[in-house]
Amino acid sequence: MVTVIEMNNPYPFSNDNKRYQTMNYYFRTKYGKKVAKVPLNAGFTCPNRDGTKGTRGCTFCSEKGSGDSILKFDQDLQTQYEQGLARMRKKWPDCLGFAYFQSYTNTYADLETIKKIYDPFYAREDVLGVCIATRADCLEDEVLQYFSDKAKEKETWIEIGLQSIHKKTIQNLNRCHSTEEIWDALNRIQNTEIKSCVHIINSLPYETKQEMIDTVKELSKHPFDAIKIHMLHLIQNTTMAKEYKESPFPILSLEEYIDVVVQQLEYLPYDCIIERLTGDGMADDLIAPKWTIKKTIVTNEIDKKMARENTWQGKKSRIS
Repeated sequence: MVTVIEMNNPYPFSNDNKRYQTMNYYFRTKYGKKVAKVPLNAGFTCPNRDGTKGTRGCTFCSEKGSGDSILKFDQDLQTQYEQGLARMRKKWPDCLGFAYFQSYTNTYADLETIKKIYDPFYAREDVLGVCIATRADCLEDEVLQYFSDKAKEKETWIEIGLQSIHKKTIQNLNRCHSTEEIWDALNRIQNTEIKSCVHIINSLPYETKQEMIDTVKELSKHPFDAIKIHMLHLIQNTTMAKEYKESPFPILSLEEYIDVVVQQLEYLPYDCIIERLTGDGMADDLIAPKWTIKKTIVTNEIDKKMARENTWQGKKSRIS
């Protein structure tokens, strides 16, 4: 374990003012270049939408299965990737591309179907790696083995939505699978060549700040490689947005959110990767909170608070 040296910025997994390990730092350190994740819609559905476990989906999830940033949502996968990477390279001309299967549940199919979808991306020279967003209850052993074998060819990530550890919240979210299944999935992934990322959401209805922090403290007892921390986005036409319009519940302010995130970072494993500290809510569909549209302001305020308080990722976690 890294020993902390007291100085202006005591956190070693950073080459700028960050006091946490960003995904950009991880990729640049490993590959020497900017890496851009290109979001894709592979046409999957979800057991929480097709009637297997439910039909409404998770109450916060958009009609596009959280793939709202995909520009060519209905195009074939190769076109989605090529046009998405071209768009990324307008901003970062020499960036490397990562295929990010984002919408819905991207392992919710039989193995042969999964192979037909993913094999072409593992074969492409302009695909550095593959990232798969899915549910913990949709990771059959043979599917996990397939991705573990592929991970020997190219870097492979599996993203799993935890959102919260609290039963009352999970029931209200209509998540339709247990937290125990998530811990089991993370343990199984740990025994493969695959890397894991866990999603959580702050400001879910009626959760306290301490409950949000407790989610991270509990998660940190389990194996995972990265985390995405999202602020709740109330998106048009979602079940949660409709509930909010009928009976508004408290939503964190920018200042409150920053306070929660800084404390969560302190309890996270010292060396895990922080993929996100706030999410992408499409401005036209976003009901609240509007302050999330300006992501740079959110991250800058987090950086400033951590510097003022001389704190860093893992300060209250696994430091020796």
